[in-house]
Amino acid sequence: MIISISTGTLFIFPLEKVFEIALEVGFDTVELVINQEFQKVNARKLVRHLAQQLPIRSIHAPFMPLDGWGGPVDSLKRCVEIAGECGVELVNFHPPSWLGMELGYWRWLYKIYDFQKEVGQGKVILTLENMPWTGKYNLNHYILSETGKMIDFLHERNLYLTFDCTHMGSGKANFINDFYLFYNSGRIRNIHFSDYGHGRQHLLPGHGILPLTRFLNHLRNTAYNESVTLELSPHEFPRDERIIVQSLKEILQYLRKETQKEEGEQLQSTVNSEP
Repeated sequence: MIISISTGTLFIFPLEKVFEIALEVGFDTVELVINQEFQKVNARKLVRHLAQQLPIRSIHAPFMPLDGWGGPVDSLKRCVEIAGECGVELVNFHPPSWLGMELGYWRWLYKIYDFQKEVGQGKVILTLENMPWTGKYNLNHYILSETGKMIDFLHERNLYLTFDCTHMGSGKANFINDFYLFYNSGRIRNIHFSDYGHGRQHLLPGHGILPLTRFLNHLRNTAYNESVTLELSPHEFPRDERIIVQSLKEILQYLRKETQKEEGEQLQSTVNSEP
């Protein structure tokens, strides 16, 4: 498995500093969130510069308006173009919000019959992310919030999934069954990893109520060999860079320990995969 970190985890730092910390901690790759630093700059040049420090495995399309990037559709297409030109394997994006009345975006989404061909151009993997339940009445404000309907959409439109633990856990604290439904669909290409509890998302592992260690143990026993991306709220950390680095090293050690197959498990996995 590839252990990655989202730049959103360290949003309090400039992107270049985020990559320096990710390299120091020992992450394999980075998921690059397109944020305000990409306004009024040469985006391709910036992506290539950052990737010199640590490989970028995925780009997260903007989830807020950015000058010069247009709406959700235009910004997604631009992310795909940049990813294709800069050798980034995957682009992740959010579905339309029915509460936000993103009707144009919604209509566009349903006009696409093959996302990998029509949007990804056969060069970039497109993943849609499952979204959270929030607010006083614990509602999901996005379309395709039901697991079964989302799986059907992914199959019908040749689209892949970024499975977000905290988002699924916000609606179903014991989310492992829904993970298996998505896993068995064969559509997961990225996992956002963090805890959830008491209305707060993207918490440090152990700061919430989700069965994350059990989840990782289940994940270890699958054939999944894509990314597990640590996506935490920057508010989870103090301002002291040394403490942040040490905390991330401990989390990375935990992720590697809980996802690493033992020698016997690796052998059995190899035997089971042989014809």
